[in-house]
Order: sequence, then C-alpha cells, then structure tokens
Amino acid sequence: MARPTSARLLALAVLALAACRHGGALSGAATEAPAEAAPIASTLGAGDVIEVRVFQEPELSGVYQVGTQGDVTFPLCKTVVVGGLTANAAAEAIRSCLAAKYMRDPQVSVLVKEYNSKKVFVFGEVQKPGTFPYQDGMSVVQAVTLAGGFTKTAAQNSTSVTRRVAGTETKIKVSVQDIALGKAANFTLEPGDIVYVPESLF
Repeated sequence: MARPTSARLLALAVLALAACRHGGALSGAATEAPAEAAPIASTLGAGDVIEVRVFQEPELSGVYQVGTQGDVTFPLCKTVVVGGLTANAAAEAIRSCLAAKYMRDPQVSVLVKEYNSKKVFVFGEVQKPGTFPYQDGMSVVQAVTLAGGFTKTAAQNSTSVTRRVAGTETKIKVSVQDIALGKAANFTLEPGDIVYVPESLF
C-alpha cells in the first residue's frame, strides 16, 4: 500500500508544480491585460499618427495616420483596424496580418507620434488659450506651457482641472506655482481634461 500512496503523492506533486508554472504564466498575462485594456489615454483614435517599424523591412516601415474608421492603410494588409488599441496591441494586429499571409515571424513595433484624437483644453489667464493635442503622460505644467504660459494676473495656485469620471464632472484644484517650484507633486492630465486658470484677486 505504501508504494501506490507514494506514487500518488509524487503524481500530485508533479501536477501541482505544473499548475504553479502554468499559473505563473497566466498571472503574468493578467498583469499585462489591464495595460492592454489600458487607460483611454493610451489608446489610438482617428487622426493619431503612428510610426510602424518592421524589422529588416524598410519598405513596410513608415509613418501612418489613423483614418476616420480607426484603421490604417498598410502595405500588403490593405487596412488594419487599430482604433481603440494601445501601441503594443496595434503592433500585434499588424504583425498578425503580415504573419498570416506574407511573412514568417515578422517583428513589428509601433510608436505613437501624435495623439490628435485626444485633446486637452486650457482656458483663463494664459497667453494662448485653446485646445491642444494630448501627449502620453502630459502634465498640467506642460499644458500651460503649450498655452504660452500664465498671464501676469494669473492665480497660478488656484488653477483647476475639470475631469469627467464615470459620467460625472469633477473639479480638482492644482497648485501649479507650487509644482513649478518643486513644492508639490506634478499633476498628470488625461484626455478631455479642462485646465482653467482664474484671475488673481490681488
């Protein structure tokens, strides 16, 4: 009876080890999944400009603009839908198309050059109020700089950022002057944010 029990225990141990290894792979995929489903800030949309690089295929590499239907016209593949995808997912979509019919194990990378589909708005006491293309990781200081900087009458530490969260607008006070002086942490914007700089009362 001892042998079957030992054999059974050994088999269970082997299965457990295999499950751990498999689970590790799954857990790795799970950690990456939120990044792919990622924040909307990281996804592509109409008007965005991407640079596609296909290893050792210079004729396929180049700069492409995402069309109104969320697709790019790509050599051999004709059209590839990349709207709503991250840069990594877009590279995988192009790679899959090339691998399916035209190339063996192509290596594709995608770099976002312009996020024209996503905007931030800067109004109030800035030199050039207006709408500006969102850049990945864009800070409130960058947005104010794009708007030409503050006017002399700007209440810099009373700057507010209006953001839509779950369908509801939320206003966040941001002390931009303190950020510029290193007294406060920088504030990262999201697409659609409205930066408003009020006039100083003093």
